[in-house]
Amino acid sequence: MRLLVIEDEPGIAEALARGFAADGFAVDVADNGNDGLALARSHPYNAILLDIMVPGMNGYRVCKALRDDGNAVPILMLTAKDGDYDEMEGLDTGADDYVTKPFNYQVLLSRVRALIRRAAAGEGGSTDGQRCGDLYLDPKSRRVRRGDHDVELSPKAFGVLEFLMYQQGLVLSKEQILDNVWDYDFDGDPNIVEVYISRIRAAIDTPFQRKSLETVRGVGYRIVDDSR
Repeated sequence: MRLLVIEDEPGIAEALARGFAADGFAVDVADNGNDGLALARSHPYNAILLDIMVPGMNGYRVCKALRDDGNAVPILMLTAKDGDYDEMEGLDTGADDYVTKPFNYQVLLSRVRALIRRAAAGEGGSTDGQRCGDLYLDPKSRRVRRGDHDVELSPKAFGVLEFLMYQQGLVLSKEQILDNVWDYDFDGDPNIVEVYISRIRAAIDTPFQRKSLETVRGVGYRIVDDSR
């Protein structure tokens, strides 16, 4: 899952990016409305956290511009304001939810996940868990199970496995995995994908004598049902 945070207060932006990354999201940050709108127009996001009082284009204008583009990405507005008129204006411009500062991060996280689930259901997507043989991944509870056994994964490893599970059977390249699980400004070694693939395999396959996570040499990786 990829989020865009448009927030000009460095402390809040950094805290949100750190918190959502720890919970398995890839997070991009813009500190003004113009850059935020450009990112939202050029990259697909699962949700946008948009502060109303950002420099340049304010949050109302960014939201309206995206809706005028036909972009239906879920938008949750953040603001220090708490007047009824402000909330009405935010929702009238096309925002999906509205949270005032200061906010509880866990509540914010729950509301973002709820927005993403509703958007997926509205597009005909599945908000349920994914199963591949006796391997089960639940995006709501962030749990993975192999048969009756819980499997522990780090948030980033969960994100990689989630991406593979929702496209099971398809061979996905390192570049595709990086683009969907890491931040867009990631400039590290692409071989980091191999590290996480090894960790996932050691968690979901090796202890159970399975081979569901396959490496297709020179192409990429895929999840298959090896229980047959």
